Amino acid sequence: MLKADNDLLKDVPHILQDPLNFATATRNRNTLHMVAQALKHRQTALAFQPVMRANGGKTPAFYEGLIRVFDETGRIIPAADFMNAIETTDIGRQVDCLSLELGLRTLLEQPHVRLAINMSARSIGYPRWMQVLHHGLTEDPTIADRLILEITESSAMLMPELVTTFMADLQSKGIVFALDDFGAGYTAFRYLKQFYFDIIKIDGQFIRGIAQDPDNQVLTRALLSIAEHFDMFTVAESVESAEDAATLAAMGVDCLQGYYFAAPTIHPPWVEKNRSIRA
Repeated sequence: MLKADNDLLKDVPHILQDPLNFATATRNRNTLHMVAQALKHRQTALAFQPVMRANGGKTPAFYEGLIRVFDETGRIIPAADFMNAIETTDIGRQVDCLSLELGLRTLLEQPHVRLAINMSARSIGYPRWMQVLHHGLTEDPTIADRLILEITESSAMLMPELVTTFMADLQSKGIVFALDDFGAGYTAFRYLKQFYFDIIKIDGQFIRGIAQDPDNQVLTRALLSIAEHFDMFTVAESVESAEDAATLAAMGVDCLQGYYFAAPTIHPPWVEKNRSIRA
């Protein structure tokens, strides 16, 4: 290769020299654009998934509200397909605001529903998010007691001191906090006694197929022991079979969530009930 060619390549951004980085960057730009357009045109909704008591009963302990956006064809795009791309951007904060807004509206309209909403620790200092929260709490005094805010391990560990202060303030108002994806490998356990999470949700990597996996049974028992020590309510994520549900119930998990019980849906029972009444 000529020296001139080498000099030219030095001026080309590194991302263009690496096909994988280029493809990833292009995909992320496309994802950001898609989500931005969905927000602009209000092509969004919450999908609701029940969290069931492990000791039986048909009534969910609570629901988790999961944000969904729709592409230009009306196809639902799950959060897993875009959240990583938007997490560190302003669009990520806008999505958190919208999730909270939709969740608070549901709690206002459905006084018997208890609902968990996901948020990033990055949204704690985002003025619009706090405005949405405080406005929602003033509309109905029961909302705080029915709202659960879920923060992932990875997000909580970005700024643990800020998260603990934030949690203490809102817990005094009745809001419950859940640590999502517990055991995924991010949490420094020394912070657990400072965080005071009310609920831990055990990451699905330990739960799928647990009935036939002695290693994951041992690891899950260890996580349950930690939760018990800190007096935390436990939820097992990604429960996909009756065998796994029975195994987890026998191990002492408080609640179970996963496709075995129901997939997330934008048509929860209260919406279907209203449809039946109108029909």
